[in-house]
Amino acid sequence: MTGAPAPLILTLGFDERSFAFFDEARRRYFPPERNHIPAHLTLFHHLPGEDLADIAATLREVTVQMAALPLRVSGLVFLGYGSAYRLESPELTQVRKDLAARWAGRLTPQDAAGFRPHVTVQNKAPSREAKQLFAELQAGFQPFEATGTGLLLWHYRGGPWEAAGEFPFAAP
Repeated sequence: MTGAPAPLILTLGFDERSFAFFDEARRRYFPPERNHIPAHLTLFHHLPGEDLADIAATLREVTVQMAALPLRVSGLVFLGYGSAYRLESPELTQVRKDLAARWAGRLTPQDAAGFRPHVTVQNKAPSREAKQLFAELQAGFQPFEATGTGLLLWHYRGGPWEAAGEFPFAAP
């Protein structure tokens, strides 16, 4: 172990009702031996931990000027070995794009690539089980609205994530 600071993950916080829906689905469908974290929408998978203070300052600066984000849960995405809910929000896409531009030199190839907002509720399941769940979820799906309430920063140390900061959207 090098002693380097743990990488950081940035996710979107949800309104209570939407979070409860996504998290219940994740607890229900995600293989329990692999489900160590709550339901989430990842904005960045690997920001440099040594830049925590600067990243947190940027997030405070950005979120204090932002109002809650309208989100449309528009469908499902088949992941091959799992399922996710697809979300659409031009406002969220813009926030992510703006942060990516600010952090361009710090991004991994995965984080520098395109952004497809989703909340994974099953992954790394056997293929047959994954296909069956996707069909079931698809058959009963009705689009719905959700709200993004802020940004959540996490330390990634190989297991459950550890909270590193909460940045609520503060504008009316």
